[in-house]
Amino acid sequence: MQCDVPAVAGPPVGTYPVNEIFESLQGEASFTGTPSVFVRLQGCPVGCPWCDTKHTWQVIPEREISVGAMGEKTEQPCDSYAWCDVPTLANIVRAADAEHVVITGGEPCMYDLRPLIAKLEAWHHRVQVETSGTYVPLVTPSTFVTVSPKYAMSGGRPVLDEALARANEIKHPVGKQREINIVLEKLDPIHQARGTPIWLQPLSLSSRATGICIQAAHRYGWRVSLQTHKFINIR
Repeated sequence: MQCDVPAVAGPPVGTYPVNEIFESLQGEASFTGTPSVFVRLQGCPVGCPWCDTKHTWQVIPEREISVGAMGEKTEQPCDSYAWCDVPTLANIVRAADAEHVVITGGEPCMYDLRPLIAKLEAWHHRVQVETSGTYVPLVTPSTFVTVSPKYAMSGGRPVLDEALARANEIKHPVGKQREINIVLEKLDPIHQARGTPIWLQPLSLSSRATGICIQAAHRYGWRVSLQTHKFINIR
């Protein structure tokens, strides 16, 4: 499926803009190595400069495609998306083999995820949501929320205390020592008070950044997430 796709009619009520759905292994943090179905939603106003899914930032009406066409997309990054209602989306996920579902983006917490997650949980899926912490997560009580807080990004959205309070784990990208300082100032108090795990994720698999993460993990009782999927060349 190529990216030069024809547009179709606009969004129905109660739908989500879906960039892609695919099966892989979760390569990061607490669920590393877990077979998963990834549901990637379109739309993100955060503006993270090192984002590796910038094709999901804009929800452009002219890039809308049908659900069938979305299911035929290749692995090539593409900004096309389909509006999917809850029954359709849940049935696509149900047809996959994995029990674990990762709702990612984009920024999935731009949307009220409760109807979708409730349906998936009713079918005995475990649901994880990956978010920047710039929106309050509208999720079910049993949803596993991974907050990767994005401070001082070009989109101008603040990281919300409500999002951090809901986090089951915190994952922070690290390129230089200054990111460790941010974690110490803004996130370690949450780790100390609530026991929320903090994962440090080296940017671009840099050996220097990895060394910084390992040193900080030893010193402060944090953990290191190495984006395993990139080492074994899967999505």
